[in-house]
Amino acid sequence: MKRILFVFISASILILGCKENKKEATPDEKALSEAKESASVPALAESGRSEVTITPIEHASAVLEWNNITVYIDPVGGVGMFEGHKSPDLILITDIHHDHFDLETLKALGTDKAKIMVPQAVADKIPDVFTPQIDVLNNGDSKERYGITVEAIPMYNLRKEALKFHEKGRGNGYLLSIDGQRIYFSGDTEDIPEMRSLKNIDKAFICMNLPYTMTPESAADAVLEFKPKQVYPYHYRGKPDVSDVSKFKQLVTAGDPDIKVIQLDWYPKADY
Repeated sequence: MKRILFVFISASILILGCKENKKEATPDEKALSEAKESASVPALAESGRSEVTITPIEHASAVLEWNNITVYIDPVGGVGMFEGHKSPDLILITDIHHDHFDLETLKALGTDKAKIMVPQAVADKIPDVFTPQIDVLNNGDSKERYGITVEAIPMYNLRKEALKFHEKGRGNGYLLSIDGQRIYFSGDTEDIPEMRSLKNIDKAFICMNLPYTMTPESAADAVLEFKPKQVYPYHYRGKPDVSDVSKFKQLVTAGDPDIKVIQLDWYPKADY
């Protein structure tokens, strides 16, 4: 499957998102496909907003492009993972864990001209040579770069057995405001009050992987409260299991059919 989502472009381009080896789609796959085609095509004509392209790389890593600006989110896995993409103008890193922060990847990507937004815990692990590029954002802080306003949203665990993974105040989810569009990346979190209180979200990228974050049921319950227009399950590979994103979709759709659940290929080297 091609891994590029073109947001606010024609339905004919979205067809390229299908896998090359065509198989008879299951009813759930057909529903997801219909959601992809119906979710964003009319918006450009109605609003005149600039096109936003979001490309899943793997797990928590993504590339966002808008108005000749390229944003990398949690770039890890080596420079080869980002082959074919422009060098970043802006980099957002959510947390210190290896699936979100990889110093060797950061060094290899040619990021010397990029601004890098990080929580303090990540800044503490980055060499001083990067200091002029770094914007430290604590929970609740915001910063505008290149016409994109980035707000740091808390991300943390609630379950007693998971408190050791993500303590409150250490990492950031991010809310990007781009040309009137509000795009939320949850980072590693459970269904915290700060997520539930979000408003007017166009696209929400929501994690769900045990034991580190939350269950599909908890993720769906939170989504049904803050009601984004579109929701994208991501970061759903856990240890040892992979979260049931189909169940997540069923719960969200049953609770509010106006919320479009869109499944992208976050694990191109795996069967899930």
